[in-house]
Amino acid sequence: MAKVKVENIRNLAFCGHGSSGKTTLLDKLLVKTGAVNANPSVDDETSICDFDPEEKSHKYTIEASIAHVEHAGKRLNCIDTPGYPDFIGQTIAAMSGVDTAAIVINAQSGIEVNTRRVFDEAEKLGLGRIIVINKMDAENIDFESLIDSIKEMWGARCALLNVPIGQGSDFKGVASTLNVPDDTSGALIDPAEISDALIESIIEVDDGVMEKYFEGEMPSAAELSRLMVEAVKEGTLIPIVCCAGRADIGLTELLDAIASAGLPPDAIAKTASKDGEEITIAHDENGPLIGRVFKTRIDPFVQKLSYIRLYSGSLKRDDNVPASSARKGVKMGQLLEVQANETAPVDSAGPGDIVAVAKMEDLHTGTVIGEYELPPVQFPTPMVGLAVSPKSRGDETKLSSALAKVVEEDPMFRLDRDAQTKELVMTGTSELHLMVIQERLVRRDKLEVDTKEPKIPYRETIQSQADGMYRHKKQSGGRGQFGEVHIRMFPLPRGTEIEEYATKDRFASMKSFHYDDSCNFLWIDSIVGGVIPGNFMPAIEKGFKERLARGVIAGYQIQDVCIEVHFGKFHPVDSSETAFKTAASMAFRNIFQEARPSLLEPVVKMDITVPEANVGDVYSDMSGRGGRVQGSDSAGGSFQTVHCEVPLREVTTYSRTLSSMTGGQGSYTMDFNHYDVMPSNIQQEVIARSKLQEDDDE
Repeated sequence: MAKVKVENIRNLAFCGHGSSGKTTLLDKLLVKTGAVNANPSVDDETSICDFDPEEKSHKYTIEASIAHVEHAGKRLNCIDTPGYPDFIGQTIAAMSGVDTAAIVINAQSGIEVNTRRVFDEAEKLGLGRIIVINKMDAENIDFESLIDSIKEMWGARCALLNVPIGQGSDFKGVASTLNVPDDTSGALIDPAEISDALIESIIEVDDGVMEKYFEGEMPSAAELSRLMVEAVKEGTLIPIVCCAGRADIGLTELLDAIASAGLPPDAIAKTASKDGEEITIAHDENGPLIGRVFKTRIDPFVQKLSYIRLYSGSLKRDDNVPASSARKGVKMGQLLEVQANETAPVDSAGPGDIVAVAKMEDLHTGTVIGEYELPPVQFPTPMVGLAVSPKSRGDETKLSSALAKVVEEDPMFRLDRDAQTKELVMTGTSELHLMVIQERLVRRDKLEVDTKEPKIPYRETIQSQADGMYRHKKQSGGRGQFGEVHIRMFPLPRGTEIEEYATKDRFASMKSFHYDDSCNFLWIDSIVGGVIPGNFMPAIEKGFKERLARGVIAGYQIQDVCIEVHFGKFHPVDSSETAFKTAASMAFRNIFQEARPSLLEPVVKMDITVPEANVGDVYSDMSGRGGRVQGSDSAGGSFQTVHCEVPLREVTTYSRTLSSMTGGQGSYTMDFNHYDVMPSNIQQEVIARSKLQEDDDE
């Protein structure tokens, strides 16, 4: 990698909906600039950027891939991202490593579900944005309506940098709206009509230049170039460029637009912190080392690759550097320049560079390199789960190892062993996401699995207080077992201030209290007079905690409960830790059943974006699912976002319903919100199923 000045680097992610042509576009840019010598095709499974077997067979992008080209003295580090919302984690991770998002729109299909999603994600990350209208050579295009819909969705700041000359089979090229050519015949919109408005939108970030312009002094080309970057950075300008990637029309102009309007690494002010002190990153190779691993890839040949975006300082092979995921410094391996699935060694990296290192087990996605901290990248919470087990007995260890690799490389994949249900549950963004992961397990690890709907992690709690005791007494020859525990049980609402709750005013004889915030469980030791010796109290706590995990009415974890141990009895010979642990567990079980026990279920918060015509359908559907609609607001254009809370059990396969309801135009995000009491009729069904399962297990 030749050393490139930071001002000549452009890091950008190609984002958009599936089938907008992002991969073909980047493949063609690689060929056009001479970065590769090939004739790539997604359809023929010879794409440069879609190189994984799953991508070749499905003919769409699943993982973000990185490539680079040189143009007009600039180095363009380009990341091709998946187009389907099912793989949004890859797109968000890629965006965290770049400065500009190229939002690719299919000229024929217009703004689609994931177009809106990636635009919003880019805005959240503060990236510059360029809109690329691709496939201008397709049939049945209404270009003026498409431009109107873009401006309706994202405002007048969206401005054409060029206009198409012809469309469909007559698409011949593009005409600049900034430097209007003499011959504009065939242009779908007269570029001269746009030129003045475009210039004004560029120069409005500089009052001095704007004042001179209105006095009749035209800004120089250098001023326009400088101010265009500033306007894109401020978000007051979102350039639109037109092209046809497959036909290689408008690609030179696209490269020009990226080089001139794409943001250099030092354009956006980024901050880092150390020991509570915040600094603005200077993007200086002599500054403190600051970088982040934004992507991990597991390759069967080179094993683990960690992709690093460097913000400050310099990095070389064999450097010992601090890393947020390692207790002590890590020794860097060989730095690699990445071109899709090929790598080449490089000597060093500086601010703005993107490099990879292989076989660094201490590095993970999100690891920060250097002594400073960076704000974490926020990913949506994956909510679609499948219980998974190997088809062949004895492959449990192999399965755990294979899924651990997926966790490493996919920020939207989670793996949990549910202590209550005893299931290994893999969680992702959608059914398609999890299906592709299963395909990868077969291809990469030669491992076939069985899957089923996971049991929903319900919880148990109480609605009223109760008290009672349990005496554990057993004599079977020799030393017996004896322990007697008296308890009072109270509901403990979430958010209770424990220090204020556990006081002598409430528990007059309290000696100490013990709190477990993982399940909001508090137990009070109010034993006086030595009726239970202190050495048995840890055994009593252990009995409580075992019962918390096992549940009482349906076998689910218990939460939001307070217990006061206020009396008991012991025997100087027969009492033991085992006896008191059993007595505590049984006392808990018996009193719990007298305190109006109930089941809690997870409730999720959903933001559902649909065309305005479907808002009523969403309201009606949510009502039928027991959901609570909390209002809606505009999502831009003719779309609305409906905000609601709904039980998780009702929306485990919601994507199918929404797609059918909106003709594929709807999208949603879903995050865990809280636990709530389950309706009594549903409770009875769940409890009955649990009893049947217990009988089957026996």
